[in-house]
Amino acid sequence: MLPGVGVFGTGSTARVLVPMLKAEGFEVHALWGRSEEEACGLAKELGIPFHTSRSDDVLLHQDVDLVCIYIPPSMTRQIAVKALGIGKNVVCEKAATAVDSFQMVNAARYYPQLLSIMGNTLRFLPTFAAMRKLLVEGYVGEVQVCDVRVYGPSLLDRSYGWTCEDLMGGGGLHTVGSAVIDLLSYLTGTRAQRVHGLLRTFVQQNDTIKGIRRVTSDDFCFFQMLMGPCSGGACCTVTLNFNMPGSFLHEVMIVGSAGRLVARGTELFGQRNGSKSEELLLGDGGWAGPDVKDVPMPHLRGLGAMVKALRQSFQAHQERRLWAHGPVAAAPTFEDGLYVQTVVEAVKRSSYSGEWECVDIMNKEPDPNHNLCEALQRNKN
Repeated sequence: MLPGVGVFGTGSTARVLVPMLKAEGFEVHALWGRSEEEACGLAKELGIPFHTSRSDDVLLHQDVDLVCIYIPPSMTRQIAVKALGIGKNVVCEKAATAVDSFQMVNAARYYPQLLSIMGNTLRFLPTFAAMRKLLVEGYVGEVQVCDVRVYGPSLLDRSYGWTCEDLMGGGGLHTVGSAVIDLLSYLTGTRAQRVHGLLRTFVQQNDTIKGIRRVTSDDFCFFQMLMGPCSGGACCTVTLNFNMPGSFLHEVMIVGSAGRLVARGTELFGQRNGSKSEELLLGDGGWAGPDVKDVPMPHLRGLGAMVKALRQSFQAHQERRLWAHGPVAAAPTFEDGLYVQTVVEAVKRSSYSGEWECVDIMNKEPDPNHNLCEALQRNKN
C-alpha cells in the first residue's frame, strides 16, 4: 500500500511533484501554502482535496503518512522535526543552517523506523547513477580532479523574498551548490576536508527589488574542495554563475589516472587514456514528463526518478507507513544534509576570510546562551 501524501510548498517544485506522485499511484491528500490564497489556488489547479496555511492541519491529517517539504529553508527544520515526532515519513529540502540540520539529524536518529531523506534529486538521475557505477568499476582509475560548472538565469523571485536573503538560505551556493556538494560526495565516496571559496552578489537591485531593499544572496560562487585524505584526496572546483540569460548549463567532469567521465545535462560521456575521442555512454533517452522552465532538466528528471524509487520502497510492504531501504538507498540522509550545510557555511567563512577553512561537522548542539555566559564570566573576573 502506498502512503497518503501531504505536500508543503506552492513553488515550481511542488507544482511538478504533485502530478509525478499521482502518476506513480500516490494519493495527495493535503497541501500547505504560506497563505490561504496560494494554497487554495494550487490545490484547485492540481486537484488536491484539502488545503491550508496551518502546518499542523497537514501533519495531523489522518490520511497523510508521507510528508514532502519544499518550502523556504528557514522553515524546513521546524516542519521536518515535528513530522517525525508524530510518526510521519519525511522527504524534505535543505535547512537554513547547520544547527537546524543537526536538530533534524537528532530527530531522524530518534525515529529510525521512519523514512527521513533529503530531496537532492541529482543522486537519482540515471546519468549520475551510471557515472557512480563506472567510477566504482574503475573507468577513470584513481579519481584526481572533479570540475563542475552550473550556469543559468537569476534565481531571484519576482518579488522580494527569501531567495534574496543570504541569511534565509537564498543564493546560488545554498540553493544549487548544496546539491553539487552532495553529488560529489556521492560520486566519489569521500567528503570535503578543507574548502576555499568566493561569493559575489552582482545584482543587488532590479526592476522589482529596489528602494531600501537590497539582495544579499550570491549570484556568483566559485569554490574548491579537498576531498578525502588531506595528502592524497581528489581536488574539486565548482563554478556557479546565475547571471546567464538563456539556456541552463550543467556539467560535471571527473578526471582520473585512467580517463575521464563527463555528464553534460542528462547525457554521459567517457574517454579513456589513449583514446582519440570521447564516447557517448548514456544518451538523453527522451523525457515523457512535463517540461517546466523553472526546474532545470537534470533536477526535473531526477525528481521523477526519486518518486519512482519512493513508490518501489513503499510497495514492498502491506502497511502503508512501512518502507524498504533498497529502492531509496541512493538518497541522501539527514546526516548527509548536515555535512552539506557544514561545507556551505565553511565556504561562506572562506569568502569572508580569504583563507582555507576546515570542514568540522557538528557533533553537539551549541549553547544558545554561549555569548551571554562568556560575558557573565568576564564580569565575574
